[in-house]
Amino acid sequence: MTTFGGLATPIAVFAAALLVAYLSLFPAVFAVLVARARRTWGDAGLMIAPFAWVTTELGRQYVWDGFPWALLGYSQVTVLPVAQAASVVGVYGLSWLLALTAAAVAAVVVGRGRGRWIPAAAAAVLVAGIALWGSARLNSSALTSQGDPVRVAVVQGNIAQEDKWDPAMRETIAETYLSMTREALAAGATFILWPESSTPFYFERDLIRGGAIRQLARETRATLLIGSDQVEPIKATTATEKPQELYYNAAFLVKSDGSVGAVYRKMHLVPFGEYVPLKSLLFFVGPIVEAVSAFTPGDDPVLLPVGDHLVSTAICYEVIFPSLIRRFVVDGSEMLTTITNDAWYGRSSAAYQHWEQAAMRSIEQGRYLARAANTGISGFVDPYGRVVQKTDLFHPAVLVADLRFIKTRTIYSRVGDVAAWISLAVVVFALAGTMRRRDRQP
Repeated sequence: MTTFGGLATPIAVFAAALLVAYLSLFPAVFAVLVARARRTWGDAGLMIAPFAWVTTELGRQYVWDGFPWALLGYSQVTVLPVAQAASVVGVYGLSWLLALTAAAVAAVVVGRGRGRWIPAAAAAVLVAGIALWGSARLNSSALTSQGDPVRVAVVQGNIAQEDKWDPAMRETIAETYLSMTREALAAGATFILWPESSTPFYFERDLIRGGAIRQLARETRATLLIGSDQVEPIKATTATEKPQELYYNAAFLVKSDGSVGAVYRKMHLVPFGEYVPLKSLLFFVGPIVEAVSAFTPGDDPVLLPVGDHLVSTAICYEVIFPSLIRRFVVDGSEMLTTITNDAWYGRSSAAYQHWEQAAMRSIEQGRYLARAANTGISGFVDPYGRVVQKTDLFHPAVLVADLRFIKTRTIYSRVGDVAAWISLAVVVFALAGTMRRRDRQP
């Protein structure tokens, strides 16, 4: 907010504190729910914890504009045997499993009598069963042997955030990406991804530089996915009204004949990065929007044609919304892609968290994932969450890998977040039960 948003440090700290305070409401609600259940049903009330925790995580996705960053279940994305459960119950199901084991341990510590060991034993058996099933699923590798192959490349230009829109750097940046694309083409790639907002110009409006990209696709018969902002003019309805423009964070699919096959507009915008929520109340953070630009959200989950197949892309932190990625797959996406600019994060843990949250989508949907990030982490993940290749942070890189278009769908892609909605229903009934119990007390 200070470095790129132009806010004075005290105001930036206050704005960040507001977001933290808002997000802290969800674990606070969890604590209240568990405390209420334990007062009503004693130690047995602790078993409401996994349902209550997942309910609050579900709230983080849907309340207000949603910010489901770093859900509990993501901690298992590198524990691949356990993480395979996401193909059935999604990341919320993994969160439920972790909260269950924690509640079982708590029951042993604070509970009384031999009965306190029952939840711990049940949780241990459940975790062991999931790990054994997950190991078998990993060993089968059925998904990686089906579908048509395609050689995919991700281009990591490593352009400093302060240089991206510097007019003096425009030609250098454009040539960097074109040169790296030629390197990917020389390695046999036929589908090449550039990061979010990778062009230092408006792709549709800059006929010379945009034309160079189209020409490269046409000459090499390759398909390019380009991250670039899109401007849409709004016609004035009266003679005195000034014409306006809408700005979109977009991804352009450039086909092998040089034409634009589809344009996807980012649907979930980053709060305080691409727009200011409750702007009329938080007027003091307006400089962020002026510095970063106020974007308009897209409203259509457009799929992108790559040859005879369809792929999807999520721009930046959209990939942390499991319901959005599932919607792409339900509509026919055979491969997941995501383009992002994580330069904002510096060398903090956020860039690593972002990568691992994206990897979880591969397991949930049973799809290969290709990720192009401006400064990293770029790479590929297979349908089981195994990392095929990935880059380091802040290094220019071109990665090429053989992936596959997959049409088989996982259980999770068919049923969605049923585990989360069941948790919500359990919490609602439990709350009703605590109220009836209190009404009966003298």
